[in-house]
Amino acid sequence: MPDSDAQWMAAALQGLGLSAGLILAAGPQNAFVLRQGLLRQHVGTVVAISTFCDVVLILAGAFGLAALLAAQPALLGVAIWGGVAFLAVYALFALRRALDFRSTLAASQTRVASRAAAAAAAWALALLNPHVYLDTVVLLGTVAGSFADGTARAAFAAGASTVSVVWFAGLGYGARLLAPVFARPIAWRVVDLSVAAIMGTVAYSLADAALRG
Repeated sequence: MPDSDAQWMAAALQGLGLSAGLILAAGPQNAFVLRQGLLRQHVGTVVAISTFCDVVLILAGAFGLAALLAAQPALLGVAIWGGVAFLAVYALFALRRALDFRSTLAASQTRVASRAAAAAAAWALALLNPHVYLDTVVLLGTVAGSFADGTARAAFAAGASTVSVVWFAGLGYGARLLAPVFARPIAWRVVDLSVAAIMGTVAYSLADAALRG
């Protein structure tokens, strides 16, 4: 294998590995995609938006946006506080659902949200969560920027993007395999409590880190 091919393959595998490590962590976006998959509500729309945003941000970071954010830290600060507010509100809604006995119905009995509402939530979780930018633009973008060769950098971005495509599709469409478990009302309460805990924890950690400077 020529040296250029070996470098391309190594960069792609590095992108795959690093992106997988980041995306597998329990986070607000994953929790939302999983819940929509369990409800079987507008899964295609949610998966498409989540994947599209992730891939675009990965490519943007790999080809220059990471350097821009590093030079303009105020932009990141605005994104962080906006994300804190959004995640805190979403956590409260999830907590309210968990404490409402009417919200613990099986998926077949759960009120269907509109496609527009599901899409709006998917866009917001993809673009208003500062962790998304820290993972895709800053971290992955910084690593991609370490490759002087443009082909290797593109290979790294392609590897990282592949993980997003596979992960969100698997999470959204694979969730239906858990349908028998979620025929029990208590399971939905556990999901909503978990969503509230995840989003609340992320909001608190972001606010705490921002205040500590």
